[in-house]
Amino acid sequence: MQTIRYTSSFKHNTSATASRGAFLSLEDVRRAAPAIFAESAHESRSQRYGFVPTEKLLGGLMAEGFHPVSVSQAKSRTEGNENASKHLIRLRHAGSQQVGDVFPEVVILNSHDGSSSYQLMTGLFRLVCSNGLIACEGDMDSTRIPHKANALDRVIEGSCKIIQDMPQVVEKVMAMQSITLSPPEITAFNHVALALRYQDTDKAPINEASLNVARRWEDQGNDLWRTLNRTQENLIRGGLHGYRRNAKGRQRLTTTRGIKGIDQTVAINRGLWVLAEEVRRLKSAA
Repeated sequence: MQTIRYTSSFKHNTSATASRGAFLSLEDVRRAAPAIFAESAHESRSQRYGFVPTEKLLGGLMAEGFHPVSVSQAKSRTEGNENASKHLIRLRHAGSQQVGDVFPEVVILNSHDGSSSYQLMTGLFRLVCSNGLIACEGDMDSTRIPHKANALDRVIEGSCKIIQDMPQVVEKVMAMQSITLSPPEITAFNHVALALRYQDTDKAPINEASLNVARRWEDQGNDLWRTLNRTQENLIRGGLHGYRRNAKGRQRLTTTRGIKGIDQTVAINRGLWVLAEEVRRLKSAA
């Protein structure tokens, strides 16, 4: 049985997520993210714009054994622009092997209105919390492809590279699991992470300690991997209680909101991965 949420594509983001062990059907994908099946670019694009049909790449990856487990589409700021909006797909290979509690995935980001290039990223899905991390480091795990005439060939080539590099990402995960952080190091990690969402951390409604709260017993521990996952879930899902000052300077109880936008979700995930990778390198070299 699948867990699927549908909302108006003009006023809200839309999304669909398969339940554990299942894949989304093409009908589910179409209902949640119709832009994936667009047959042409938005009318605002010039003739130099290379239209890349996301459906064609999706079909090619499915033929290779990759199937969608989650899709989302950004809300359109212009009425009638729904079939060109930014959209994100997470795919998992039918025969992919679970590493600990993690499944490797391919993440695809695209739009047909010029709001983004085609982006291919490595995804990591953690079963225990149903969280989807995005792993990227330089050009190895993320490929940006502009919409030009040869875009489709480059997208397929980039997808193959993401798949080939997955074992290296899995090795990094295993290394993070073996690195223990001290309490001051965890605080420092979360201080940097807090800035990924709040430009002025002094005015943030929550603090570093809030990001380190485990929502389940499996997340308890001081290793780098679980620290990363606790922080990611608390930043993305929200629901944390804190205080914010109103216009009169008085503190008022508030609850952080979950992040729904595709751009901010990707940016925070990528920022957290780069941060964790830097910590891993420093600790391994020490």
